[in-house]
Amino acid sequence: MTKALLFDLDGTLLVSDPLHYAVFAEIFAEHGKELTPEIYENRIHGHHNLEMFPKLFPGCDAQALSDEKERRFRERLGDGAAPMPGAVALLDQADREGWRLAVVTNAPRENGEHMLRAIGLSDRFELLIIGDECARAKPDPEPYLAAMRQLGAEPHHCLAFEDSQSGMRAAARSGAYAIGVRSGLSHDRLCEAGAQATIADYTDATLPTLLDRLRGEHIP
Repeated sequence: MTKALLFDLDGTLLVSDPLHYAVFAEIFAEHGKELTPEIYENRIHGHHNLEMFPKLFPGCDAQALSDEKERRFRERLGDGAAPMPGAVALLDQADREGWRLAVVTNAPRENGEHMLRAIGLSDRFELLIIGDECARAKPDPEPYLAAMRQLGAEPHHCLAFEDSQSGMRAAARSGAYAIGVRSGLSHDRLCEAGAQATIADYTDATLPTLLDRLRGEHIP
């Protein structure tokens, strides 16, 4: 019986929102606009670039803006960054338990690979599923379902970790047990989108009980 942990990347395996916010603030300023925390949380966080940029900057080349934004993000991240607290210990535990591991992200592949290298986790995951390489990206559940199909895991034998409402909707709709990581949103905001539980990070005292769902033949 295959059991798996499925992770979003931005804000879930590393704290990346401050870097994204700084890049968006630069781009807003270059277009004579001001970025606010409210705009970032409600119109940017967890949204797909090519859906978001036409609304934020009407008349601009959305693909060019997206490419430039992601280039600046990679530059700010650099080659070395800390993973989310407790992430390495959780991956070590997954290896001991025989749980499969995958990353499921809407980030471009170049960004996803760069982030995993930067936090030193490139070799820890069997799969890196990219939303734009699937039939539909998050908030559609298809990226999570694609990971499950490739791992040979049933939804009720998977835990999915997400930090945005869009990603949480995808995880919850996939049938996985959806766990919110409160790196950017509150418990209530994550639960609105389908989280069945939330944690501060992977050192959270409630995480061992959540992981117990993957032990045993039958998961309630």
